Amino acid sequence: MLCRLGGRRLRPRPGLQLGVPGPQFASAPTGGAKRSALPVWAVASVSAVSPGGAGGWYEALAASAPVQGAEELLLGAHSAVGLPWWGSILLTTVALRGAVTLPLAAYQHYILAKVENLQPEIKKIAQHLNQEVAIRANQLGWSKRVARLTYLKNMRRLVSELYVRDNCHPFKATVLVWIQLPMWIFMSVALRNFSTGATHSEGFSVQEQLATGGVLWFPDLTALDSTWILPVSVGVINLLIVEIFALQKMGMSRFQAYGTYFVRAVSVLMVPIAATVPSSIVLYWLCSSFMGLSQNLLLRSPRFRQLCRIPLTKRDSDTPYKDLFAAFYAKFISRK
Repeated sequence: MLCRLGGRRLRPRPGLQLGVPGPQFASAPTGGAKRSALPVWAVASVSAVSPGGAGGWYEALAASAPVQGAEELLLGAHSAVGLPWWGSILLTTVALRGAVTLPLAAYQHYILAKVENLQPEIKKIAQHLNQEVAIRANQLGWSKRVARLTYLKNMRRLVSELYVRDNCHPFKATVLVWIQLPMWIFMSVALRNFSTGATHSEGFSVQEQLATGGVLWFPDLTALDSTWILPVSVGVINLLIVEIFALQKMGMSRFQAYGTYFVRAVSVLMVPIAATVPSSIVLYWLCSSFMGLSQNLLLRSPRFRQLCRIPLTKRDSDTPYKDLFAAFYAKFISRK
């Protein structure tokens, strides 16, 4: 083996200026919009636009083409379906998650399944290469450091060749993150622009429409959820997603365990963060998280995995939901 080595455009209003220090509230828009229930710090931009016209990073993001595209998408969906704003936000989120992230999530599982099926072959190569390096180190008098570097260098090359052969480089599994995270940010900023009166549609402030576009205990989508029901729901669903992943990955490495703890902490931190932003944004986060949970459960179905042509692995089960419930019960309920 060693021998072969070698059309309609939305215009945001100017950023609100912070006035006298203290718990002030944003003034009502000149168009007669309802007075915002949000504190100034939650309404104003992160940094005010300077007289020379140079804004901060948030102003650039809020006025960027992707955010304006998200605004157009939300406005288009709202005018097309004719639902109240809470329904439009829910429907748009479901459509985006179903049309964009679900196929990418299935592709991620496809790549990870092929990588997992390569592990036995990688182990055999590692054993054989280790023996050959040991023999060559004996013959040439290599030090342990040289032998180790030679082994690592050639092992990386051989594994890379396997990934190329099966077209399953692990980096391809990260495509979902690179698409989903920016989409989540752009939609959140677009809804913030709507909720703070920074966007107009055909002469009418979207903020006015959102102020009466809620439902149940959050009729005003521009206000905070004082009951904390939406923020807590976001945190609970995100924690469920993390725990489902953790239960599926028995025998995790130290790095994976630390990563799981970090995501758990972020999920908990999202609760107080969600309590300080308009309900329209939290509603979007809740719908997005619920769709993420649904997709995670759907991708455990053997029939759906077969439909997506995801290769079988040794860890696949014919009764995934029964196994998941049993693992969840053993970890959180029956444990003394």
